[in-house]
Amino acid sequence: MKVLVISDTHGDVNRALSAYALTEPVDVIIHLGDGCADASQLCQALGIPVVNVAGNCDLGANAPRELVWECEGKRILLTHGDRYQVKSGLSRLRQRAEEIGVDAVLFGHTHQALLGKQSGLLLVNPGSLASYGLHRSYAVLNIAQEGITVQHFDIA
Repeated sequence: MKVLVISDTHGDVNRALSAYALTEPVDVIIHLGDGCADASQLCQALGIPVVNVAGNCDLGANAPRELVWECEGKRILLTHGDRYQVKSGLSRLRQRAEEIGVDAVLFGHTHQALLGKQSGLLLVNPGSLASYGLHRSYAVLNIAQEGITVQHFDIA
């Protein structure tokens, strides 16, 4: 399954649509918060599934703050990351992942792309698509029973 992963769009739906156009076809889009309204607009505009969680700037949103998403036999934690203080390190996020037994964690909040593997746990932050950011990026995951591959892409 091919998945477009975005986060922190902060109202920049056009850049999210551009990331989709550069990536399509994809099976699903994951939005990791700070743009719940953007996630809804993407779903309506593109007609493909958009799985999203709420971030710290998504006040009043109906989306969950975290979600365990299962795909191709893999369990993936989706969270914005602010509740785990990811700007100060990943130890709390890794602890949560271990508690619930997931294969990977997708998170945002820092506005910085990250790809890492620690003790068998895949950690992915797609970066931010916000128009005010100096560096804008997104990630593409290919998920299969054999494993998960990740690529990061910059976007203007």
